[in-house]
Amino acid sequence: MSYSVMTDTGLARSINQDAVFATDEKMGELPNFFVVADGMGGHKAGEYASSYALDQMKLVVSHTGGSGPVQVLNQAITTANAAVYGKATQEKEKNGMGTTIVAASYDDEVLTVANVGDSRLYLCRDNELKQITVDHSIVEEMVKQGQLSRNLAKDHPKRNYITRAVGAEPQVRIDFFEEELEENDLILLCSDGLTTMVDEDDIVKIITEDKSLDKRTKELIETANNNGGIDNITVILIDPYR
Repeated sequence: MSYSVMTDTGLARSINQDAVFATDEKMGELPNFFVVADGMGGHKAGEYASSYALDQMKLVVSHTGGSGPVQVLNQAITTANAAVYGKATQEKEKNGMGTTIVAASYDDEVLTVANVGDSRLYLCRDNELKQITVDHSIVEEMVKQGQLSRNLAKDHPKRNYITRAVGAEPQVRIDFFEEELEENDLILLCSDGLTTMVDEDDIVKIITEDKSLDKRTKELIETANNNGGIDNITVILIDPYR
């Protein structure tokens, strides 16, 4: 396998509130581990929330044995939620902080994904992009209820209002997904700083180019910034079979 990771502050923000982790080495029961976290909260609280949640997850994953990937990811995110929520309630400057989490691991051609918030995981197969995760956002709820079309949702003023976040409440609801992988599949994890700035058709064109993963990842970041760069941008691009 091969992968590329990149995070960028963007053009409009002074602080990068995204956090990212990627390894193709075994961690605890997981054969590999990939996470993107997009923090929220004022005065660096979002930056703290995403990095603190990620640190908690890495500790749990490293020390959890005898469980399958869903159980490991569930324990990791649940522990991170309790830790972030505890800090948010104990320290005034961190009140209201939280973070999205999208995490993944794969083995034996099965991809396991966990998601809270609106950071996304996509599977690219045969030059088509399939969003595996489902956004936990007000706009996504409006689309599900038939109040808003998918096309109009892209530019809705409340598109970044999320309905779930790690650390926002004492308990966290996590979505899990499993997908069978095929040869030539590509896996993309990203924060919404990419998806709000770059259309999915353009994402496909970039990640399927005949160039290194690092160059493709860099081009995704550059395209998001060229289109406005209104948010932090984080990307993990994975080729499971090379």
